Amino acid sequence: MNAASDAARRYFDAISAALAGLDIFLRDDRSPLYRHETVASIVTEYLERLEKSFACWENRLAFADTFRISRAESGYPVFQNVLELENDRKTAEERLSAIPLPDQIRAEMADFILRHKAFPAALQRSMAERLYLEEVKEHLVFSPFVLPRTVKLSVNPKTMRPYYLVHWGVFDGAANLPLIYMATIEDSSSGLMSALVTKDGTLSEHLDVPLPVEGLLNPELAHRFDDFAEKNSAYSLSPATIAGNLDKDFDQLHPKQLRRVVLGPFYSAGITEHNSTVTDILAKVRRQENAWLLTWTVQEVFSKSERPERKGLWSSQPAREEFHINTDDLDAARQGVSSYQKHALIPHEAYQLLYAAKEARKIFDGYSVHIVSNGKVITDV
Repeated sequence: MNAASDAARRYFDAISAALAGLDIFLRDDRSPLYRHETVASIVTEYLERLEKSFACWENRLAFADTFRISRAESGYPVFQNVLELENDRKTAEERLSAIPLPDQIRAEMADFILRHKAFPAALQRSMAERLYLEEVKEHLVFSPFVLPRTVKLSVNPKTMRPYYLVHWGVFDGAANLPLIYMATIEDSSSGLMSALVTKDGTLSEHLDVPLPVEGLLNPELAHRFDDFAEKNSAYSLSPATIAGNLDKDFDQLHPKQLRRVVLGPFYSAGITEHNSTVTDILAKVRRQENAWLLTWTVQEVFSKSERPERKGLWSSQPAREEFHINTDDLDAARQGVSSYQKHALIPHEAYQLLYAAKEARKIFDGYSVHIVSNGKVITDV
């Protein structure tokens, strides 16, 4: 095994352990981060996509020579890898038709070994590519843009409007980070309101909406909303900017809350270089599978009030939201959010070394720290 392949193996082992630890944390009913079951289930869905992406990237190395990560910034694969995975997903069926079936490849490999007394490297790559394409075709991966889905429908008794919880995902190409968005949106479309909401302010008993639904629940706005989400989900845009753009672009949609989960950065010993102190201490971890640190941030902006619609003889103004930005917190104001939470997940062995080096308090200042130990996650250390 050469140095490059050894580094790749260590990286994939580390990210696999980190995502598995995050999955344990999310599925724990006592999790202090996600007491709301719906939020936890949404994040878990995207985590599964991310796990499948990494499994596919690892398998792709058996026949492809290039795989690059953002070593000095996010610790995730560079965006080109995400684009290649998405392209492979779309072209998998066509490419599979040009590759022999597994049994045929195995027979050819056996024949090659008998006749040439050598290893059939080209045939092995064909087999690896076939297995990779079959996996990419069958599983959902974390695409550059994961289309919105509506997962909850209810009624605001004060406004008598239906509201829904919509989520979507983006792998940001500039920051090389996976992002998860969740928005609670009221809809004042007259036709939808009359169809969904009774005079008593409850959902119609005759309503038959099998959630989740692909896209926005309002069919008249669904395609426009997809386009909006794809164009307005960059990491460089603050949650307040995204929510404000949504409010301005859709007179009948009223965003009451927008939440963004930033999954990263990720740190791995001997691979990433974005924090010298963390890198030096992780390098001292005895077991390589414990030499990592995963961080994530939850950002939220919410509407503190709604300016009512104004109708005049010569002009009118649709209802508009006023979003709360916590100006008492400099970081919250800089991020353009009402509130935020920073989290760090780290194996027990690595945390012990940071603590012994008296670096833990400085590194984890402002973070909620969660420690992976014996298949469990310990919080509030």
